[in-house]
Amino acid sequence: MPWRRAFLSVDLEGLPHVVSRLHLVPGRPLWEEAREIATKVVVRACEVLRDSGFEEVVVADSHGDMVNLEVSKFSDYVVLVRGYPRPTSMIAGAEGSDVALMIGYHSGFGTRKAVFDHTFSGAVVRSLEFNGVRFSEYLVNSSALGHLGIPVVFLAGDENLRTEVAKHTPWVVFTPLKESLSRYSAKSPSLSRVLKDLELGIREGLRKHAEGLTKPFKIETPVTVRVSFHESGFADVAELLPIVKRVDSLTVEYEARNPVEAYKILEALIMASHGIRLITEIQLR
Repeated sequence: MPWRRAFLSVDLEGLPHVVSRLHLVPGRPLWEEAREIATKVVVRACEVLRDSGFEEVVVADSHGDMVNLEVSKFSDYVVLVRGYPRPTSMIAGAEGSDVALMIGYHSGFGTRKAVFDHTFSGAVVRSLEFNGVRFSEYLVNSSALGHLGIPVVFLAGDENLRTEVAKHTPWVVFTPLKESLSRYSAKSPSLSRVLKDLELGIREGLRKHAEGLTKPFKIETPVTVRVSFHESGFADVAELLPIVKRVDSLTVEYEARNPVEAYKILEALIMASHGIRLITEIQLR
């Protein structure tokens, strides 16, 4: 059966050469550089997917405000998902896809020597567990896609993700885009080398999928989610929801019917925490 649609989720922190906070925010001196890197990498990935037989590629621009990619660079077979907030955040638009790919991903908060280690929000979330297992953005997104029946076949990002892939999703082809030296430094291949490695990795992931060697990442349901925040005030707000139970000063827990529902509740808690941050900042002015 021919492939119809591929889904591609794109973050910035795991891309090659992106190492400074000045890369991550629109208007900062290095943001245009990061944007150009992201666009070149994603355009090449889309070309490889098209050449492999996909009729359509859905690209979810998934960093920050989620408006990073240069839209004029994409061909007519590409559909761009942009803007935030949006349902299911980094995997919005994935429904109905044959396969999923992730590019520019990074390690979860607390990973040693990992550029910009964080889990969804570095300012809010300290740790995140699904069913007692520490989950990164990669695993949350993979489990939600798995619930939708969509297998992740390819991942590219920080070298630190290799261990996580091997442990939880060994069928996924992983291509490192940088080797972190600290939270704010890394060794990265040239962009020409990155594009070649990217093509090889994507084609290998699709080969494995065609041979039946991949599968959706499934976790046990209902899902017990435990979130530890950076500030007790964030947990205070989360606890206002009847479904949320306070565990300790920084930590809350809730149960969701499936990973997609767990993801949506998590997004709501993170946005509420950012709201509290904004309110307290205004009070200090």
